[in-house]
Amino acid sequence: MIIAIGCDHAGFELKEAVKARLEVAGYQMIDVGTHSSESVDYPQYGHAVGRTVAEGKADRGIAICGSGIGISIACNKIPGIRAALCTSVEMAEMCRRHNNANVICMGARMIPEKLAFDMVDKWLETGFEGGKHERRINQLETEVFTKMGKVMVFDHPLIQHKVSLMRDVRTTSKDFRVLAKEVALLMAFEVTRDLPIQDVEIETPMCKTTVKELAGEDIAIIPILRAGLGFVEGMLELVPNAKVGHIGLYRDPVTHEAIEYYCKLPEDIDKRKIIVVDPMLATGGSAVAAIDFIKKRGGKDINFMCLIAAPEGIDLLTNAHPDVHIYIAAKDEKLDENAYILPGLGDAGDRLFGTK
Repeated sequence: MIIAIGCDHAGFELKEAVKARLEVAGYQMIDVGTHSSESVDYPQYGHAVGRTVAEGKADRGIAICGSGIGISIACNKIPGIRAALCTSVEMAEMCRRHNNANVICMGARMIPEKLAFDMVDKWLETGFEGGKHERRINQLETEVFTKMGKVMVFDHPLIQHKVSLMRDVRTTSKDFRVLAKEVALLMAFEVTRDLPIQDVEIETPMCKTTVKELAGEDIAIIPILRAGLGFVEGMLELVPNAKVGHIGLYRDPVTHEAIEYYCKLPEDIDKRKIIVVDPMLATGGSAVAAIDFIKKRGGKDINFMCLIAAPEGIDLLTNAHPDVHIYIAAKDEKLDENAYILPGLGDAGDRLFGTK
């Protein structure tokens, strides 16, 4: 197991003691600092521990400051991090069993060294129980707000079930297309949550009343060809008056960069709520390029919707376009050496259209 460890000046001595003990026990350590007792600011070291774990460079992380409070807040600013501040062995055990904490935080001024050792030992040996606790963890990660914008990972049971069927190699192209349509319709409910509504007076069989109706359906659905086409039919069932544009991109097999070969958008794209759709957010290059093209043509209110995303793609897209909201059915582990998502579902375009 690889463990990232970091601290501020107040936690330096305890960090060194914990690191030395774990190295003797056979753990591989990534020390992100600080490396002396000279006064430093805890946020950068909490962020460093969190990023190292979130990016998959370490399996878990240990963060230490004077009280443990500040550095735990810093760690939890990193999407995908569940940092738990612990002051007892029981807390260290429960934060793994019930919260699947991937970072443990401690206050060097609050606990003795022996207790810190015992807490880390218990935290490392304890597994996650899953079950109802997994459902709750998913709820924690449903909406992640950062300075880079909003990322929403859906935890709806129907969406998760259908995506699981789409992952299965035994699922036929016909069934894959049906599932893509169904998932797109379900996800579109949330993507369209903030559509404007207005009061309208109607008459029911019983009396007159005021009800809510859409103030307009000025939506543009923009699939990234070709795999994005699998989302369009389901979304149009929900918003049949939406206009549909198309962006054609292909990925260079060597550089993995997105190259445009086609782009046709509604003329009034600047006045519409735009939903860019592509089943996979892998490197993020295609999504970033597509949104670049849309913005150059006047698009402003842009949202991105996909089935499965890798952390690398989320990071690239949120950094390149911090104003774009991202909606994801499932966030996966990482990219492989060919820039495919793991565990993923393979090439979505091939599975939609029966090609290889």
